[in-house]
Amino acid sequence: MSSPFDTCTDLTICGGPVRLYRAGDTGPPLLLLHGAMLDTGQGVWRDVVGPLAVDHRVHVIDLPRHGGSRPWKGLLDDAFYRRFLLELLDRLELPRVALLGLSMGGGVAVGFALDHPDRVSALVPIGPGGIGRRRPYQFFTWATMRVPGLLRLCSWILARFPGYLRSAMATQLTAGTATPGFDRIIALAVAEARAKNQHGEKALDDWQIESYGPRAMRLDHTPELHRLRAPTLWVRGANDELVGAAEIAAAHAATPDSRYLTIADAGHIVTYDQPEEFVDRVREFLAEVL
Repeated sequence: MSSPFDTCTDLTICGGPVRLYRAGDTGPPLLLLHGAMLDTGQGVWRDVVGPLAVDHRVHVIDLPRHGGSRPWKGLLDDAFYRRFLLELLDRLELPRVALLGLSMGGGVAVGFALDHPDRVSALVPIGPGGIGRRRPYQFFTWATMRVPGLLRLCSWILARFPGYLRSAMATQLTAGTATPGFDRIIALAVAEARAKNQHGEKALDDWQIESYGPRAMRLDHTPELHRLRAPTLWVRGANDELVGAAEIAAAHAATPDSRYLTIADAGHIVTYDQPEEFVDRVREFLAEVL
């Protein structure tokens, strides 16, 4: 059976390589943005692209320094991604698009929607980064990120010891090793870890690192969310240990045209834990607002 990820198009955006996958011939356009660390387009979105493409034109990219979007130089922080998405949409000839973003991708999508409300028809942040003033162990995390060489060492460890990666992923998924497609998920994560090590990349993305301050987050979209103009569906897995319910509830309360969805029996990567529930609810939202 063919997959939308069997073929791709390689672009140059902001001077660097970007791999693009497409699915669907009719309907409003969607752009799907995955998360940080070992996420890739075909990893996070593999089980949801086909159903979404029934009535949408779906665009999926590997974000810079992920999957087929390598190599990149320079600092890929929040300011970079706001420029990057604008150039990407122009290159794809998409005057308006619905943005679906998971984790870091959700934070990137929110930042772009704040800067360019005329380009975003709808917004679906899923367990997004960039929400909340403080994180658990704020100073310790900030200091650890800045230990020289540590984050590249982490990439080496993840690439060298796939068994550790398998165990870590099993604890993050609600159904553990019984998660449908678990072996495929691990294979893609291991391949991504090896690519990071091969290219000398850090285990964390610049966007994550630069978002942290010693006492509070440098990047917190919450105070600006009242400016969002796109209809928004905030999504959180009920078992998400990375993004708290209080932060997403506050984001929902601050956003003018907002809905809030909690998906049961799902953790941070909702599209791994409950892909069918995710697709059904997101399609309902998009049918309402687009």
